Amino acid sequence: MSDINQEVWDAVRQAARDGKITCTELRKVARDLKVEPRIAGKAAEGLKIKIKSCELGCF
Repeated sequence: MSDINQEVWDAVRQAARDGKITCTELRKVARDLKVEPRIAGKAAEGLKIKIKSCELGCF
């Protein structure tokens, strides 16, 4: 997971609540940081954050 920069790790960690983040919130983090959603998803997985309410099956 060395392809994920610290800014992504920090943003995903900050956006999550109680170890969870919604698909919509995670896609917004990715969009705001101008990274692919899969990168934000990999960060969430690495941080053991559960992605909930996924609408598109992106993660």
